[in-house]
Amino acid sequence: MRRLARLSCGLAALLLATPATAERVLVFAAASLGGTLDEALAPWEAATGHDAVVAYAGSSALARQIEAGAPAQVFISANEAWMDSLDAAALLAPGTRRDLLGNSLVLISGEADVLALEDLPQTLGEGWLAMALTQAVPAGIYGREALVSLDLWDSLEPRVVQAEDVRAALALVALGEAPFGITYASDAAAEPRVHVAATFPADSHAPIRYPAAALAGSGPVAVDLLDWLSGPEAGQVFAAAGFDLP
Repeated sequence: MRRLARLSCGLAALLLATPATAERVLVFAAASLGGTLDEALAPWEAATGHDAVVAYAGSSALARQIEAGAPAQVFISANEAWMDSLDAAALLAPGTRRDLLGNSLVLISGEADVLALEDLPQTLGEGWLAMALTQAVPAGIYGREALVSLDLWDSLEPRVVQAEDVRAALALVALGEAPFGITYASDAAAEPRVHVAATFPADSHAPIRYPAAALAGSGPVAVDLLDWLSGPEAGQVFAAAGFDLP
């Protein structure tokens, strides 16, 4: 009888811990979060039974898709401007927006040598500098801003090759197609074939922040996912991958 009672209590606890209906949450996330975000979400999926599906791309492309009606429920941008645009269009769930992460901007190379940023034009020569789209993608916007601040943009602009997002710029350097590139510190940490040649001064560009929010009409499961990503367990995963925590 006692054993039956224990089994009944255990079954009740299991039923309480498992959602009656598992839900699928579609997350639109900046390309620089690729891999790390999946790792951070895995324990949430295991604990809740819900399924997180992440679509990675440049923040600008994702924001435009959301504006066009894409059925995303959570958006994580690599800069504030694109989140501001969705906020102004009343496409965010009220009260859910928060700064999730930060990052640093680095110059990467296939070689392990350290380089002074002011020496980049001479060292680059006729080579290519890989960057994400400098007028649309956050990593490219931050990179151009930093180069302008350091009086390097005019000399380097003719040698810049622009990629659709920061991971594509990372790949160009990793594959040896470009000797140098500008990415986030977390991207460099994720790719063993590249090395950090220099770190851009924090005051050479706007602060790199990753705002996150549930989207209007997304429901409580999306908010729960966002709260998990803001918590300590997910924070450990992000910190280990080279991101800064608020």
